[in-house]
Amino acid sequence: MLVHVLVTTDTLSGVWTYTQELVTGLVSRGARITLVSLGDIPLPEQTFWMENLPGLDYRPTAFCLDWMQQGQRDFIDSCQYLTGLVKELKPDLLHLNHLCFGGLPVKTPRIVVAHGDLISWWQAVHGHEPEESRWLRWYRDLVTDGLSQASMVVAPSLWMLDTIRECYAQPRREAVIYNGRNPVSFNPYVNKNDSVLAVGRLRDAGKQISLLTQHSHPLPVCIVNCDEPAPVRRIPISADIKLAADPASISLKGAQTEAQLRTLYSRAAIFVATSRYEPFGLAPLEAAFSRCAIVANDIPSFREIWGDAAIYFRENDAASLAGVIRRLHEQRDLCRGYGARAFQRARECFTARRMTDEYLKLYHRTVQAEVRAA
Repeated sequence: MLVHVLVTTDTLSGVWTYTQELVTGLVSRGARITLVSLGDIPLPEQTFWMENLPGLDYRPTAFCLDWMQQGQRDFIDSCQYLTGLVKELKPDLLHLNHLCFGGLPVKTPRIVVAHGDLISWWQAVHGHEPEESRWLRWYRDLVTDGLSQASMVVAPSLWMLDTIRECYAQPRREAVIYNGRNPVSFNPYVNKNDSVLAVGRLRDAGKQISLLTQHSHPLPVCIVNCDEPAPVRRIPISADIKLAADPASISLKGAQTEAQLRTLYSRAAIFVATSRYEPFGLAPLEAAFSRCAIVANDIPSFREIWGDAAIYFRENDAASLAGVIRRLHEQRDLCRGYGARAFQRARECFTARRMTDEYLKLYHRTVQAEVRAA
């Protein structure tokens, strides 16, 4: 039985939330976890969840991620650090949430999880591959090598698994394990306000939250984690969300604590998922556990994950998005029905318990396969 897993994560993306759920689940099942984070050193509020996990040994680092401008410079140092840690601690398995580390020069079985990558992101956002350069060749070769040498490659959706095959290489072994969250963290039973919630930065072309700013809406819209004013000011932008006064207002909120975001999810009737690139998407899942109706961009990954539990707008089309929002506003029973569908699908398919169970089974299969191969 596995007793020790070394996990890598980063503090700059949704991978941190995914890691929180998975590590908490693994420790609760008796696993010993060494967790190594890359990116910024986390703030105390980011690590609060670790306090009651006695089986966790946390090692924060400030190494840049591979896709960053300084990533190539830091990659050798981060590899040396991880390799030394593996030789020192001798974990049973490596769970690497970075494609680049699949080729670490160690004998320990290595599971690599493809949460996303630069080239497929660029294709989705710009419609073509990025321009060739020395750095891009280095990045492509690095990811290809990591995927090829990993004992197992996991993706959070079939779409993402197909995408990395097309962009890089066919893994030796592969699996899909959908992400999960703990339903207890959310409140689906609060009375809903007639309002819309979205999460993402306006300048993020992949999230394209700015679609919400291109047409007026008959109910208040709150956009969380904005970093600049809306680029198209056709709609009055308020300092906070208006739930009664102005029927055509957009509120821009900065980054929220988990408790603040949980409250926003619980009160919003509609959650809008505008991403044009989303291998899975934790924010729509959090909204679903809060019984929000999910309005999603009509892209393959959202169709795979949400099926008929979401209502879709034409791909990347702001007018279609506005039309769907108006329809849900006018048909309250329809809106509540989609909220119930999303809630039910989330509970059936995307819980943290289910995710943890599937990873534990995969860990055992991977170790056994490596032993047989040896």
